[in-house]
Parts: sequence; structure tokens; C-alpha cells
Amino acid sequence: MDSSLPRLPYGTWPSPISATSVAAASPRFEGAAFVAAPDGEEIWWGQSAPAEGGRTTVRRRLADGTVEELLPAPWNARSRVHEYGGGAWAATDDGGLCFVEKTDQRIWILDPGSEPRALTPVGTRMRFGGLRFAAGELWAIREDHTRPGVPARDMVRVPRDGSAANDADQIVSVVAGSDFVAHPAVSPDGSQLAWIAWNHPAMPWDSTELRLGSLVDGRIQTWQAITGGPDRAPLQPEWADNDRLFFLDDPEDRWNLHTWSASHGPRCVAAVPEDTGGPLWSLGGRWYSLTTDGTAVCVSTHGTDRIIAIAPDGEIRDLGGPVSSGASVEDAAGERALVIGSRSDGAAGVWLVDAATAQWETVAGGEKTWPAEWTPHPIELTTEGPRGEVHAFAFPPTNPTASAPEDELPPYVVLVHGGPTGHVGGAASPKIAYFASRGIGVLDVNYGGSSGYGRAYRERLRGQWGVVDVEDVRDAALALVDAGLADPARIAIDGGSAGGWTVLAAIARTDMFAAGVSRYGVGDARALAADTHDFEARYLDGLIGPLPEAEHLYLERSPLSHPEGFDVPMLLLQGAEDEVVPPAQAEAIREALAARGIPHAYVLYEGEAHGFRRAETVIHALETELAFLGAVFGFTPPGVAPLTLS
Repeated sequence: MDSSLPRLPYGTWPSPISATSVAAASPRFEGAAFVAAPDGEEIWWGQSAPAEGGRTTVRRRLADGTVEELLPAPWNARSRVHEYGGGAWAATDDGGLCFVEKTDQRIWILDPGSEPRALTPVGTRMRFGGLRFAAGELWAIREDHTRPGVPARDMVRVPRDGSAANDADQIVSVVAGSDFVAHPAVSPDGSQLAWIAWNHPAMPWDSTELRLGSLVDGRIQTWQAITGGPDRAPLQPEWADNDRLFFLDDPEDRWNLHTWSASHGPRCVAAVPEDTGGPLWSLGGRWYSLTTDGTAVCVSTHGTDRIIAIAPDGEIRDLGGPVSSGASVEDAAGERALVIGSRSDGAAGVWLVDAATAQWETVAGGEKTWPAEWTPHPIELTTEGPRGEVHAFAFPPTNPTASAPEDELPPYVVLVHGGPTGHVGGAASPKIAYFASRGIGVLDVNYGGSSGYGRAYRERLRGQWGVVDVEDVRDAALALVDAGLADPARIAIDGGSAGGWTVLAAIARTDMFAAGVSRYGVGDARALAADTHDFEARYLDGLIGPLPEAEHLYLERSPLSHPEGFDVPMLLLQGAEDEVVPPAQAEAIREALAARGIPHAYVLYEGEAHGFRRAETVIHALETELAFLGAVFGFTPPGVAPLTLS
């Protein structure tokens, strides 16, 4: 550390990275496509607008390089299928935009030069997602909530002429018969449909089937399962031609690229000790696209993401490029592909890569709103836990204008991702840069159960939620302390959703952490099993055990069963419209803290669901977290109102 810089306590360093700039630098990119147009090829992509209530718009780059908004306010392309949505828009072959409007969950179409018009009826309690335009028709996943009980799902064709806008019977049910369906892939001649299906209690990263059927009058009469079943999770079928189907599968631990044809059956294209594939939380997830010559441009993940090209003969080339986290390959045209992801400095964007030359071009995003020297560089950290290696990324305090007193070690925040079947890829997100620039280190942990390290690592959490995740975040934090990098008395833990469960369980069961931040976290596993939505209704069967047989484990593991362990200050942040983890969970935690006299604060955000999208929410939540850390760890962060704990 530069001894000539002013010495200021950690947590008090001045920083140009404001919560407002973090909100502005945190758009979500959702899908991208090459679109043919009369004036030349266009590129379309979905992008959130935090300053507009978090709505998702669709933008396009014209052939001359001009960028313009295609979907104007107040339209909001966001699906609620499975609550997590995905695949909320698709381009037609003649330049129309089909999209799911968040407020009514109907499908609408915006034709060139026209106003949006509805394609599905109003007031039917139907939701749509996973949109795909293929063989001249619009395909979608329909989730029907019109009947009492568990919602029904099927794959449908929606007439683009608007005839179904007033008559739901005009929507053609193509195939049903399973609890969940995803990834419709229509052969180029329109005669065959491939798709992914799975049933409770499996999640789509546990056990799925790749199914193939012939289309007769636009419907599937009979089908066969090409691959899948117990301990197999095929994903994303794509047709190379009418006879050859590509897909992802994990028969030997890692998701890799495979092909199928009637003549040779399923076959691995290239076995790579990395994952091309990931948890299907959102419909429409894409990890590869095929170029004209049959080359697959793929995401390949082991900790960090990289983009590779797999030639038809199996030769693999690393395409380099800026993306290292959250990568997807959305579309291909000729030898080029569209990639969404984040750089190691946390800047998210859409990029164009030429698979032949490995040349990259920025299409949207990819820029930082503060100088690069303010962004911490990730340090890959691996430590041994009781069940094997634990992977994490450390981001030390980083500020070019300040240093700390010689005898002070920095406070750290241990981040716990959600899922729990999720993944972090070593990117310094705007939130991480916000903390690190103020002198607060961050440790981002891929605890056992995370994706990106193969099925065996993912399944380390099977039956052990609340045990393995807690052990791993504790051991990762201990590794920081043992290396002399962090102040052992000032380590906080911060997580959302399933990460919030781990925050609460780690506080209740260990003495590692001096404070906790739970964002829409789970405190009572039995309540979650009873209250949560259908997509995750049986998720806990694998994470803890089936009910009622495993009820004793639900009680024993739930943090709210051990309120005596809540002995450090806590901050609770919650969305009022959250149907995945309802506010009742956070309120029960608040009551337990109040009953024990533990300092705490609870903030309920109106208009927010599971995950915060509005700019004003992102700003307030981040500043509240910083003020909370200052109140607990004894420093006064500049420019942030102090927080009073109850």
C-alpha cells in the first residue's frame, strides 16, 4: 500500500462510486438476436431500465450503427412463468417484436410502424414465457392458473394474426403431459419438435428428458425420450439441419455439447472438463449457438466463464474476449455470435464475436461509470473444507486515493449467492466495487451446491442444505483470517433468497460472523415448503428431504428454530410483492430478533418482488447496508445517513 496516501480507517475512504451510479451501472441484459431488416441486419437485445421502475425494454442497433429503443415506455417485457420468467420476447421473421407484458402476462406483438396489439386474451390467469419464433410461427410455454390447485403447463403455438386475443381456444396446445416444459426447438422444415421436460420433485438441473416428436397438424401425437432421466439433465436442443440435433447433457459430471441423429443416436461432440450449461432458473437460457458451418460458440465454465468455439470435428478454440461471468451465447449468424455477460470489472454488456477470427465488438453496455483503478481485481481462492475444496473470489479494499493505518486489518463482507443452485464468476459487480472502494473487502463464495464446477460439486448440497453451505462460507472466511487478510472481529455475511437462509443459519450455528444482512431470506423451511410457488414446491425434497418423513430435519435446520443463536446485529431487506419468499419470513425473523433484544433493522420495499429492480430500491438498499456496516463495525462512512438499529 502506498505510504504517501492519506491514512484513513477502513470503511471511511472517500469514493466516487455512489449508490446512484451503482444503480445506473446495473442493467440486466435479457436475450439478444440478429434480425433481418429491409435496410440490413439489425441486432436486438432486452435491457432493464432501473430508472424506469426496473422495466425491461428492447433496444436495437440498426445497420448503420444507430441505437434506438424498440419497445417504448410503459411497456415492460417480463414473464412470470415459474416466477423467474425468461424468454419474454422474440423477433418474428419479418421484423415484428413479440413480447410478454409484465402487467397482464399477455403476449403482444409490435409490428413495424404500428402500435402493440394483443395476441392472447385478457383476464384468463394465463402466463407465457420462453417465446420463440420458428418455422413461421410463435411458440411459447404457457402456465395456466385458471383452475384451483397446481398450475398446468404446456407448449403452445400462438397465432400472430390476433385471432386468439379474444378466444383462448385459438391458442394451440402442442404438447403437455409433464409438470414442466422448456426449450422448444422446431426443425427447419417444421416437421419435428424437440423440447426439455421434467417432473416434480426434480429440478431442471437434477433430472430432465430431451424429448422428440413429429408435428402432425401442428401438434405432437407421439414422442420419444432421446436422453435424460435420473441424474441426467439435458438442456437446450438446437437443430443443425432436419436430421441432426445438438443439445447439452451431463452423463459424466460436466454439461458438454452433444449431437443426436436417427442413424447414430446421442454422441458427445467434445468432452471438456468445464460446464457448457447451467441451472435453468429462467426459461430461454442459452449456453451455445451454431454458426453457418456447424461450429458451436459455447460458454465454458469452471469458476470463471470463457467463450470457446467447438468445430464440427471436435476441435476447440478459446475465443478470448472480455466476458468472465454470467455468460450466455444468444444467437449466431454466419460466423458471428452474440454474447451476453460481465467482464471481470463487473461491466455487463452485449458483445459480437467472430468465431473465425476471434475478434470482439461491443454492441451495448460494457462501459464503467468510474475509472478502472477504483475496481478491485478478483483473487481466486480455494480452501479445504470438511467435504472437499471450497471455491471463492476475494476482492480486497481498492482505492487509489487512500490507505489504512498500519495496525488495522480491513472488515470483510462474505457474499452468499442465491439458488442455492447458483454461481458467481469472479466479476467485481458494482456492489462489490462500491464496498471495496470504501475500504471494505468482499469475499464471494461458491459454496458446495453451486453450479460451474460439475454435478458432483452441485450435489454436495443434496440433503445437506443448512449444513454444507454453512460449513463452506465459514471455512472460506476462516481462510481469509488465517491468511492475515481480514479483521476476524469485523466479518459480516450478506445474502439473498437461499443466500439469506445461509446468512441466518451461519449466524445461528457459528461464531464466525459479527453481523448479517438477509435480503428476502428464508428462516423457516417448513413455511417455505408450504408457501412457495410451484416451480420450487419440491426443491426442498432434494435439499433437505421429502415431507412429512423429513420434518424433523426441516425443524432442526431452520434458523428460526434456533433463535438463541441470533446474537449479532442484523439487517433485513424484503420485497412486499415477493411470492417466492413471502414477507412473513422476514417478519418472523424480525420478531425473533426483537424478542432477544438483538440490534436490527427491517426495510420493506413496496412494488418489489423477489430481487430488487427499481433504481430507488437499489440505491436505498445499498446505502442502508453500508450504514449498517458502519454502525456495527464502528466507522462512519461519508455521504450516507446513519442507521439507527432497533
